[in-house]
Amino acid sequence: MLGWWISDSRKLGVAAHGVLRAHKWWFLRRMTQILALAIFMAGPVFGYWIARGNLASSDIFGAVRLTDPYIFVQSLAGGWWPAVPAVIGAALVAGFYLLVGGRAYCGWVCPVNVVTDAAFWLREKLGLTRDRKLDKRTRIYILIGTLIASVLTGTIAWEFVNPVSMLQRAFITGIGVGWVVILLVFFLDLFVSRRAWCSHLCPVGAFYGVIGRASLVRVSARHREACTDCGACFNICPEPHVIVPALKGKDSPLILHGDCQNCGGCIDSCPVDVFAMTTRLRP
Repeated sequence: MLGWWISDSRKLGVAAHGVLRAHKWWFLRRMTQILALAIFMAGPVFGYWIARGNLASSDIFGAVRLTDPYIFVQSLAGGWWPAVPAVIGAALVAGFYLLVGGRAYCGWVCPVNVVTDAAFWLREKLGLTRDRKLDKRTRIYILIGTLIASVLTGTIAWEFVNPVSMLQRAFITGIGVGWVVILLVFFLDLFVSRRAWCSHLCPVGAFYGVIGRASLVRVSARHREACTDCGACFNICPEPHVIVPALKGKDSPLILHGDCQNCGGCIDSCPVDVFAMTTRLRP
């Protein structure tokens, strides 16, 4: 009998392959997110400074400066030309996500993803089906709005309200408005709309979605002829619209949409192994 804690979206995968295999990519993502957070907390908590700063801007071992490209663009919009190390750091980060997929940041690194996934899990367990439809273009409008705000204020506007930075500070200090913001995101996803924050509102996801359109690493519906139309992949995918062209189309089986998080949820949940993690070079 399947455990009560198993997501409804994964039950077919668990029944076909077992608990461990049906959570392979989920487990890898969680370990990556925990590791990313631990790297930043090692200094304040244990006095061993691997990285100073946060996911927006950081120094690794005091030698390598990494800058979120979205922060870099806001700096330019605000009239500030970052120092050369910050420019190089932004190029390094952008290059990395051009390789692995822009929205891999959302699924594999961003700690808020853990919060929204938890809300999605609880939503399924409580049987909450009411879903207020939100326009996915809203996050694009918010993205444009943050750039306009940076122009008008001469600041990196998004950092004043960035839930990711707030959550990191809350973890380190144990207090702060960050916990309130994260709780609001959780309740938004739980009671208002499925995947409301990541799929409809977050401008960071919108920005990385643009980068992700050209990425090398891709999920492929390599064995789409085996599809039984069970719907497991659509139920678990944070952006289910990205699956349709690859699964039901006649052209490439690669999921090429920039919104794909390369999270591997479709691979975990599919009971007949339709999907695989691959690259553009090997569809």
